[in-house]
Amino acid sequence: MFDMVPFRKNNDLRRGDNFENFVDSFFNNDFFAPLNLKGFGTGFKADLKETDTAYLVEADLPGVNKDSIDINYDNNYLTISAKREDKTEEKSENLIRRERSYGEFRRSFYVDNVDKNAVSASFKNGVLKINLPKLQKGSKENTKIDIN
Repeated sequence: MFDMVPFRKNNDLRRGDNFENFVDSFFNNDFFAPLNLKGFGTGFKADLKETDTAYLVEADLPGVNKDSIDINYDNNYLTISAKREDKTEEKSENLIRRERSYGEFRRSFYVDNVDKNAVSASFKNGVLKINLPKLQKGSKENTKIDIN
């Protein structure tokens, strides 16, 4: 029987190459975790849904206070900005490693056909929900494009 083998980074044919293992372990080590190189510039995760009457946006903003969130809709762009602050006042604390992130996150989404006077938002348990009602109700017609 034929089975597919999932691709893994360690499935190369050059096993036993000590130098390559050293380089891989150095750059994949947790030493670079405080710099957050993997998630740099990605901001936060968001889902966009379209119904017949509105666009719905759900964004995950764990650890963010409601007062630190700013939502703007201008020129058909919905912009969500959030600040997450990690304040430590105690100087006597022997901090060995800091994994909790802080900073400012910003994402913009192009959304047209929105009644900007009826936009509403709610924030509960780290999830921001934005309801963007449509000006013209109904979904757009799709045009199928044939591939030559």
